[in-house]
Amino acid sequence: MAGWWAAVGPTIASFMFVWAMIQQSCPQAVRHFFKKYSLRLVNYFHPYIQISIHEYVGERLMRSEAFIAVESYLSKNSSKSATRLKAEIGNDSTNLVLSMDDHEKVTDEFQGVKVWWVLNMTGSPTNSTNSFPNPDRRHYTLTFHKSCRKLITEAYLKHVLGEGKEIRVRNRQRKLFTNGSGGRWYYSHTMWSHIVFEHPATFDTIAMEAEKKQEIIDDLLTFTSSKDFYARIGKAWKRGYLLYGPPGTGKSTMIAAMANLLNYDVYDLELTAVKDNTQLRTLLIETTSKSIIVIEDIDCSLDLTGQRKKKEEKSTDDKEKPLKESSKKEDEEASSKVTLSGLLNFIDGIWSACGGERIIVFTTNYVEKLDPALIRTGRMDKHIELSYCSFEAFKVLAKNYLNLEAHLLFDQIKELIGDVKITPADVAENLMPKSPKDDPEKLLCKLIQTLEGVKSAAIVRESPEVNPAGLTN
Repeated sequence: MAGWWAAVGPTIASFMFVWAMIQQSCPQAVRHFFKKYSLRLVNYFHPYIQISIHEYVGERLMRSEAFIAVESYLSKNSSKSATRLKAEIGNDSTNLVLSMDDHEKVTDEFQGVKVWWVLNMTGSPTNSTNSFPNPDRRHYTLTFHKSCRKLITEAYLKHVLGEGKEIRVRNRQRKLFTNGSGGRWYYSHTMWSHIVFEHPATFDTIAMEAEKKQEIIDDLLTFTSSKDFYARIGKAWKRGYLLYGPPGTGKSTMIAAMANLLNYDVYDLELTAVKDNTQLRTLLIETTSKSIIVIEDIDCSLDLTGQRKKKEEKSTDDKEKPLKESSKKEDEEASSKVTLSGLLNFIDGIWSACGGERIIVFTTNYVEKLDPALIRTGRMDKHIELSYCSFEAFKVLAKNYLNLEAHLLFDQIKELIGDVKITPADVAENLMPKSPKDDPEKLLCKLIQTLEGVKSAAIVRESPEVNPAGLTN
């Protein structure tokens, strides 16, 4: 070996010296010519092909879904073969998910063909001018023999992306997103900011009749398994739910239970923070699949009622304001509102088909105030009324709060609760222990007193003395 190096070493050194001199003395066009054709010559004899998958793509530097899928796929092999790993918290906030570190190399095999993956890092972690990620910072390089080109490009990469997405869903921390105000772009180049979604609500703990609860569960599960069906009938893979009922009937809890059942992220969209229809469309594009997009109290968010009246005439004070100032103010107000047409397009327009497996949920306390076009079938496909507490719903709350499935006082509660209008939230408050002395029987007695008070108040309100309009001739 030493003799071989003694013979070849000087030759290599001389070549490197000559090449360095050529680079310094030759014009840039000549150097570019030699580099271009030398690479072609090397590639002609080189038996391997390389494919790069960059972390950030596009003009707005969105994180590549392909990169994320490859990262998730390789996490399986990384813990077995890689020598340098990085750890991230999984979806249960306790277990660590291992994946390959920068510049690490792992080997994979597919149908008897061996391939190599390398995670490369180029440039600095951040740009010098701002805090946004460098678009070329990280990329995966896949290397394989050119004789396997068809197998790798057609079958293997499809396998990697599909399995990677499934692994990502299993391992991810589900998130609760909200849209920022003022049109700011966050670190991740998105108008959404997020926290970890940790709401504990499930359908087992929801105070609702068992039959109605199962109907909702079946509808949700059917939707998640209907990708081919939606494609066959030519509809975007999405479904709309309208949750309506008095305050305190569990609309927000229902949304959390839906997310926990399906393992979906939640996007809580605040319409009053959206500048215009264009920004609303941008927010939609930035949502991911397997997500629930929520607009709570939609009757209060914007003027989306069915009246569609013309604006009232200005008051005398408004008329006295300078025309220029008034016009400027009107322009500013107009630019900060989302129109009904823009919201309808958000729900089921052409842009709503970007991505798939999304659920859109509206909640309202006053469904009669909403424009019929907003809640028609096709936009809000399933209407779910969350009403006052029934005896069956009470039994769920008694099980949750008191760990009781039966009690002597249940019959009295059943008789009372059927005659009054009381929300599950009010019932739950009466069952909530306030001190160590609050045993189950004491809390049930407290609930009975509350129910009797609500019933008495209702009788007084309906009496002719209180409501003379109720008198008959």
